[in-house]
Order: sequence, then structure tokens, then C-alpha cells
Amino acid sequence: MSHGFWNGFWAVVASLFITSLFELLLKPRPQPLWQRAPAAVAVHLATATLHFAFWLLVVQRPWFALVIAASLQMVVIQVNNTKSTSLREPFLCQDFEYFVDAVRHPRLYIPFFGIGLTVAASLAGAIAIAIGFWLEPSLYGRADAPWSLLGTLVLVAASTATLAWQLPRLPACTLEPNDDLVRLGLYPYLWAYGRLTRLPIDRQENDGAFAPPADLDPAELDPATLPNVVLVQSESFFDPRDWHPAIRRELLGTYDALMAEALQAGRFDVPAWGANTVRTECAVLTGFTPSRLGVHRFNPYHQLSKLPVNNLAGALKRLGYRTVCIHPYPASFYLRDRVYPNLGFDTFVDIADFDITERDGQYTGDLALAERVRTRLAETDEKPLFIFVISMENHGPLHLETADPAVAERWVEGGVTDGCEELTVYLRHLRNTDSMLERLRDSLDQGGRPGILGFYGDHVPIMPKVYARHGEPDGFTNYFIWRTAPRSGDNVRMTLPADKLGTTIYDRIIDHAGKRGAN
Repeated sequence: MSHGFWNGFWAVVASLFITSLFELLLKPRPQPLWQRAPAAVAVHLATATLHFAFWLLVVQRPWFALVIAASLQMVVIQVNNTKSTSLREPFLCQDFEYFVDAVRHPRLYIPFFGIGLTVAASLAGAIAIAIGFWLEPSLYGRADAPWSLLGTLVLVAASTATLAWQLPRLPACTLEPNDDLVRLGLYPYLWAYGRLTRLPIDRQENDGAFAPPADLDPAELDPATLPNVVLVQSESFFDPRDWHPAIRRELLGTYDALMAEALQAGRFDVPAWGANTVRTECAVLTGFTPSRLGVHRFNPYHQLSKLPVNNLAGALKRLGYRTVCIHPYPASFYLRDRVYPNLGFDTFVDIADFDITERDGQYTGDLALAERVRTRLAETDEKPLFIFVISMENHGPLHLETADPAVAERWVEGGVTDGCEELTVYLRHLRNTDSMLERLRDSLDQGGRPGILGFYGDHVPIMPKVYARHGEPDGFTNYFIWRTAPRSGDNVRMTLPADKLGTTIYDRIIDHAGKRGAN
């Protein structure tokens, strides 16, 4: 047999060996290959072979193809390990789109991976490509090139056929990513989740959400009796004072006052840790539980960009509300520019409406958001107004900002521990969130119609060094539902899952309108 054949053969063998070896670096680490289900083993080997064969067709050099395939696998492994450390969740097949987002919005992603590591990896990749083409001659430039090409095509066909045969036989996913990665291994795990994403959301299970009582006809409601509603999704907000008792209670004075006066308040059980805002956002707006979303729980907006579903904004629009979303970031991020019209929002105010002078830290400040809300509420209109606010100020990476020692001295007994400067930055932003709440309360109080202010945190912030020193929080955030005077009546204190907040606010609005209509 020719030298080219043996080159390709040993490169395939090496590729399968290295691929299996690299899996040992994953966090969490998958079971050894021989302990997995036969279908998982077959899918692993077929995927590794197909990946190698693809690059062999592209670069025409077997050992160079091996280096490329192994390097790309290592990129996924490194991203997986970084995500597991920061977000307590491994890499998902839906996360491949974030490689594009990392180019479009590098500040949100690259710092967590490491700016130096990113630059070094990019440089090393460019150098490796140049060396690969220089050192190894093309396999298809030889006399036996047709046979080499045929062998590569046989690899592609065999691995493709194996995947078609074995993918339907993979063990069922639990949709607990850490467990599924351990049971299946990297490639079968990604394939299994990818196949599930083709299944649509079952919208029928949500048909009864956001529906008025049978004895209440929305057409008979007087729009003048309906309250203005401001709902704030505060980025990375949670009350850290019980988690870290050294933080002074005075940090969140307005927040405490609103919690005390709220119709309902408490801890908030969110489906996200450290990031993945849209999981909480979708739960609040639509009432979908993770079990109803299935695999789409990890990024539901792909489905919601194509499928209209019952939701809070649409339900309020049917009651006669004008619906506005204010979010100081590009509207296209997370496909919100497609999702929000589907949900029934009339207007989407994104980063284009804000000026760079309104930043506080890396992003638009919360006080700028409060001003936009005040302006909207001041507009005279017969229709009530629903404003959904998605903040950005508290969003990490917090370590890119310079910590002010005066903030630590003011708000933490004994100051902030060395190495925990991220906490100092976070507390400064929380203080601004508290000031935003004060302004939103005053804007609703001064309006000509009643008002409801809803507020919640979408997930806890990413502060790995702080958590390593002081322990991780439990992942719950906080919420409240407050209304303008009269403030007598309900004072419910309970932990609430994220998928119940939107429906609870809707029920409060309907209850308020029903009582006003009966008077």
C-alpha cells in the first residue's frame, strides 16, 4: 500500500485516540468510553472520524487535519470548563451560536474566557495553520491521489451511516446537562441535545395562561381604571446582605421600603445562574416552566422568535395597554428584535436611544433607565402603559472595573477582603439600582392613574473569587410587586418561581380593575 494510505490510516487512529483522551479534561468528566452505552460509543467514534475526514478534505494533509480537529475540540473543552466554573453548567449544543455572539459582543464573553488566553490562542492558531501548510505536503498532489480521495470519502460515508444508524439509539436525555455529559460523553451529548431542539414547544399547555376570570369581560373594563405597570428585570440583582452579613443593611434603603409595602414579595426561584438572562425573562413573561419548554429551556427565544405564545405583554395589550420594552443593549441580541413583536410589544427602545454619557461602569446606568420610564409615564394618553425594563448596569464582567475603596469602607463592615474587589464594584452598582427604584416609585406615585411596580433579579452575579472566599449563594434572587396608594390590603410573603411572577402580576391587575369597576 502507498505511503499516503498509511499516513491517513495512522492519522485516523491517532485522531480517535486523542479525541478520547481529551475528554478526560472535561468538567464534569465523562465516564470512560467502555462504560458507556454501545450507541454512545459508536456516535463518539463516528463523530470523531467524520470531523477528522472533513478537515482532511479541506487541507489535504492528514496530520494537519488531526491537529485542526484536536484543536477545535480543545476549544470546546476549554469553553465548557470555563462555563462550568462560572455558571455551574457545561457547554450545550445551543451554545455554538455564542461563538458568533462573542465576535459581535466580545465584552460579554471574552473576559470570562481570559483576554490574554484568547489573544494567545488566536495567535497560536494562525501560526499553526501556516506551519501545517508548510511542513506537510498535500496528500492529493501524489500519484495515488485518487485512491487517497476515495479513502477519505469512504470514511465520510461510513461515519455518516453510523451516525444515522446509532443516533436514534442513544439513551434518553434527562435534560440535566451535567448528568447527561457524564453518561454520554461530549459528542453524543451534543448530538442528543441538538436532535431535541428540532421539537417545537407545546404551546397548548400554556393556552390557559393570562386569561381573565370567566365572569369578567375585558371589553367592559374602563381603561381609566387600569394601572400603569412598570416591570423591572434587574440584571444580576440579588440581595447579598444575608449571604454576606458584613454588608450594611442601609445599602438598599428604598428597596427595603418597597419590600415592606409590597403586595407580595420574597425570594425568587430563577432557572439561571450567573448568566442566561432569557431563561428567567421567558419564564416571567410567558409562564412557561422548564419542564414545558423541554430542551428549549436553555434558550427559549429561538422558538419564541417564530411561534406566538400567550404572555404578559400580549395579555395586557388585549386589555388596552400600550406595551413598551426598554433595554439598553442591541435589540438583535438573543433575537429580541424578533421575539418582542411576537409577544405583543408595540415599542422596543434599545441602545440606540441612549448616549455614551449615560453609562455607569461598562453599561448604561440604571438611573438613565429610570429617566426613560419617567418620560414615558409623563406622556398623556387614554391608554394605560406597560413598560418592561431590562437593565444592564450590574452585568459583569465586574473585574474589568476599578474598585473604589471608599465604597467598600462605606458598605462593608471591616472592608472588602483582598482579592474580592468584584464585590466592591457590585455593591456600587446595587446602590444605583436602589436609587433607580426610588425614582420609579416617585414617577408612578406622581402619575394621574394608579401604578404597579414589579421588580426581580434574573440571576446572581458572576463573582468566582468572592464565592471562593465567602461561599456561593444558593442561586435565589428577590422580587416584589408594589402598588401606589392605597397600600392597605395584601402583604403576601412567599418564595415564588419565576414562571409565576407574570401571571401573578396579571391577576393583580385584573383584581384591581374588577374592584374599581365594582365601585
